[in-house]
Amino acid sequence: MFVLPNLFTVSSIFCGVYSITLSAGEPTGENFYRAAVAIFFGSFFDAFDGRVARLTRTQSDFGVELDSLADVISFGVAPAILVYKWALTGMGIGGIVISAVYAACGAIRLARFNVLAHAESGTQRYFVGLPIPLAAGMLVALVIALNSLGSPAEAVGPWPIAALVLALSFLMVSTIHYRTFKEAGLNARTLLVFLAVIAVGVAVAIRVRPSLVLLVYFSCYILLGLGEELLFGRRRRAAARATAEATELPAPPEPEEPLLPAEEDEVPLESAAAAGASGSDDGENDP
Repeated sequence: MFVLPNLFTVSSIFCGVYSITLSAGEPTGENFYRAAVAIFFGSFFDAFDGRVARLTRTQSDFGVELDSLADVISFGVAPAILVYKWALTGMGIGGIVISAVYAACGAIRLARFNVLAHAESGTQRYFVGLPIPLAAGMLVALVIALNSLGSPAEAVGPWPIAALVLALSFLMVSTIHYRTFKEAGLNARTLLVFLAVIAVGVAVAIRVRPSLVLLVYFSCYILLGLGEELLFGRRRRAAARATAEATELPAPPEPEEPLLPAEEDEVPLESAAAAGASGSDDGENDP
């Protein structure tokens, strides 16, 4: 039972490695499209490993760490190589640096997620920073959407794509909150939102192109997080600061430094002489 969720995680690693081999091969539109689809299937396996672990009650720290390592490969390194070979090759060393920044920010994002996961308990309503699978999904959706337009450098140019990669890198390491939707229950409101999302996808597929549906979905999620941060970010930070101050314990008082035995035995010379003189006078007056 403990092996079952880890099989989903390992399948995600396989999809990431397969995408890397396709991206590093012959630079054709077909290979780039297949590499993007491989990352998409990797996100499918990544989305289900945690749910399988919860259903089978086989959650463990080992599974959390393995999942993060798999995400670095499937959603950090694989999309970085894909976007470099697909659109940033003409930028030379600049394209390599931009791709490396994306992979590094993804690793930092996962490390912070692990620290927060160990420090917090219960269901998390928000992700701190854009989750790396969704950042990779945005790049994958862009590759799929522009695949039919030929070379992306000729269609939109390398600089807009480079700016998007840097923006996604910043969002991953930022403190912008993104909804996890884990608190969404099975009710009429959730069903209505789900139907609205499906209707938007169908409308985009019919009116424009089906390859743009994923791009619209990921763009809406990213814009939702940015919009909520602009509207409620200051209030959320103030509430978190007030909670931290309320739960902060006062610092214990510093203990007084005890006297050493040698210091306790020391007596000033003048006091000792006075004590001796008074002692001798008392002796002389005794009967």
